[in-house]
Amino acid sequence: MTRLAVLSDVHGNAFALGAVLDDLRAEAPDAVYNLGDTVWGGADPGRAWELQAQFAPPSVRGNTDERVSGQRAGKEPMRQWLLSQLSSQVPEQLAALPTFLDVAGGEVRLAHGTPNDPWQALMLSATGSGEQLRPATFPELRERLDGFRGQVCIVGHTHREMLSVVGGTTVVNAGPVSRQKDGLPLARWVLLTRRAGRWDVEFRRVAYDVAAATDWVRQHAPASLAQQELPWLEAGREP
Repeated sequence: MTRLAVLSDVHGNAFALGAVLDDLRAEAPDAVYNLGDTVWGGADPGRAWELQAQFAPPSVRGNTDERVSGQRAGKEPMRQWLLSQLSSQVPEQLAALPTFLDVAGGEVRLAHGTPNDPWQALMLSATGSGEQLRPATFPELRERLDGFRGQVCIVGHTHREMLSVVGGTTVVNAGPVSRQKDGLPLARWVLLTRRAGRWDVEFRRVAYDVAAATDWVRQHAPASLAQQELPWLEAGREP
């Protein structure tokens, strides 16, 4: 039996990441993989990077990792603040990451968005108006998988937990460690377990100290950044 832990979208939240790492250590997986968007956020990104570097190094490049590395322009004030929180080697390390990685003898493909583009969602598509998202159709999934015929393709990026099967491949959208979009104050990760030649998928959720995360942002992040980051964190509080 082989067990793989997969996390995604830490977004610089050391508090949520710490809770996820505690939970996955208890499961004693054979390997830990990280689908990117590592530090683009305000809840102690320096410590979040240190935890990732030690316990869950990024496996593939996320779209906001390209902003940190300078591969994609935009939001420069946020980038400059992040660079002040990180070691000078981080942008180069993020830039060197691939857009996808095959593991488990090619049975499992890891990516952030699609295998070829960390900015494109694999399992969601825009509606005609462009304002709403809908589940991707099977033809869209097949096109975005770009010929992959392994057992599992697991991605992040959309901050949603999703699962589908197309052409015999299980397609998984892991939930985010941080910046949850469903209002639940829970950090997410996925456990893949190989039994009898097939992979089971388990979505994991773990509580973390949201109040401590928001306090860190208020005390340490620039006001303009705090205005952007706090709604993400506070939306995850229990009503």
